[in-house]
Amino acid sequence: MDLVHIYQCFCDRTRLRILNLLSQSPLCVCHFQAILGESQVKISKHLAYLRDRGMVKVERDQNWMVYSLLGKPAPELESNLKCLQDCIQSDPLFARDLGKLASIRKSCCEPRTAFHESDRDRRRYGKAKRPFHLRS
Repeated sequence: MDLVHIYQCFCDRTRLRILNLLSQSPLCVCHFQAILGESQVKISKHLAYLRDRGMVKVERDQNWMVYSLLGKPAPELESNLKCLQDCIQSDPLFARDLGKLASIRKSCCEPRTAFHESDRDRRRYGKAKRPFHLRS
């Protein structure tokens, strides 16, 4: 993966916030809207930018598009994502985002494939016939 593409993706605060949230779990646009307080259009444009540069992947779950980080990212991307995690520890905005994410995880049950760590769990729960609530 080209380092210039990685740093171009990292040079925007909204994209950094998105990547930070995706490091926790897969999410859909509606989750990003609730957490970041931005419009669907803005979030979708940033996600498309990240997807086009190979930073995130997307899956359809009924009406939702669920975004996640790559399962096996390139070593350059993985190193920079770890660096991002280290650098944001003292930033209150990123901490607030994670707090909102925790709140959403407790109360939201759709789309079913969001909030699952592994592809196996997402496939398993993505096929569920009824919504479920995550345990905290």
